[in-house]
Formats: sequence, structure tokens, C-alpha cells
Amino acid sequence: MAARNKEPDKPRDPRAGLALLWGEQDPPTRGPKPKLSPWQIAAAAVELADAEGLDAVSMNKVASGFGVTAMALYRYIPGKHELVELMVEQVLTEAPNLSGVADGDWRAAVREWTRQCAAVYAAHPWLLTATAMRRQVMGPRQLRWLDAALAALEPTGLGGAQRHQIFLLLVGHVRNLAQQRRDHDEEHDREWDRLTGELLARHADGFPALVKAVADGAFDQPGIDPLDFGLDRILDGVEALTAARG
Repeated sequence: MAARNKEPDKPRDPRAGLALLWGEQDPPTRGPKPKLSPWQIAAAAVELADAEGLDAVSMNKVASGFGVTAMALYRYIPGKHELVELMVEQVLTEAPNLSGVADGDWRAAVREWTRQCAAVYAAHPWLLTATAMRRQVMGPRQLRWLDAALAALEPTGLGGAQRHQIFLLLVGHVRNLAQQRRDHDEEHDREWDRLTGELLARHADGFPALVKAVADGAFDQPGIDPLDFGLDRILDGVEALTAARG
């Protein structure tokens, strides 16, 4: 296993990350004229993460791509935490494009939002690590994605708390499928299927429901899009909730 590139631990100031994401940082008052920008550095880091994973991203490695030292990058970005936050913002469009959805068709709007979100995760698998499910500093693009999801759900008539919980369900569904895609290993899966089949053949009496499900094709390729399947179940639940509210 490759050794991880570690940055020196530094106390974090969330205000510094917010200032970077929102373009509110004070320009340098001393030294030579800046030759780089935080967004140029973030774009280089994204390219590195896409090719080698998030663990490969370090201030040293990104700096070497520009022919400078890591210390030179600290003039623009306080550290790796802030760099990763910029990377997340970098790979998002300004907002999801829902212009082709008819006004008021919340199911179509939510479906399109989710598909575009899934496409971002598919293009950048490191987002799973970079956007762990916790409160974190968010830039304008991330907030526009959240705003667009809440707006898409407005025609349901549900309250803000419920719409936010539905947003979390949608993101969780996208992340779960992205995790499965990232962890998928065809050879490992075939070996797992073989060993599990042998175990069930020897211990079938102890797992009757599982044996029946396997016989019914539980682990066969279903021929359906797992994103659409899970999304339909979520949307059906939202529709039932709106109907129950009258």
C-alpha cells in the first residue's frame, strides 16, 4: 500500500476557508505579484485526484506541478483542508440545469437533479471522501445545488424540514451507489459468489429466506438502473407523504 502524503497539522480557521470559497479573501499586500490563483491550484489538485485519488493530493505534489515549493502555495491556500473544499467547489457546475423540466413537475425536477448529482460523483470518485456526511464549509456552488433541490420539492407543499430530509435521502442514495461503484471488483465479486454459494449449499437449512431469494435471482444482474430504481422508491414515498397531508 502506498504511503499517504501527510501535511503538517495546523489549527483551522473556518473563516479562511469561507473567504476562499466566496472570493472574499484579502489580496496580498506584500511580496511579488501573485502568479497563481486558488482556483488554478484547485484545478490542478482535481486533475491529480481524478487520476490517483484524494490520498495522492498534497500541497507538495500539487506545488511540484507548478514548479514551485509547497510554501509558495500557502500564500494562496492555508492548507490541504481548504484545498479540498476548493476542489469540491471546482467540480460542481454553477447550479444543476433543470431548464428542460416543466414548471411544477417536481418528480421530473428531482429526478433530473439526482441524475446530474450522480454524474458528478461518477466523474470524481474522490468526492465520497471529500464530502463526508458532516457539516462542512460550503461555497456558493454547493449551496446553489442545495437550493435547487429544495426549490424542486416546493410544489409538494412539504415544509422546509421535510424537504431537507428528502434532499439527504437523495444524496445518500447517490453516495451509496458511488461507493458501490468505487468498491466494485469483478474478479472479487465472482469469487465471493462462488464461496457464498458453497456455504449456502452446506448450510441451507439455517438461511431459508436467503436460499429462496438466491433461487429467485436476488444476486443476478437485474437489468434495471439502480439509480432509477432507488430514486423511484424515494419519489413514491414523497408522493405518498404529500397525499397523506391532503
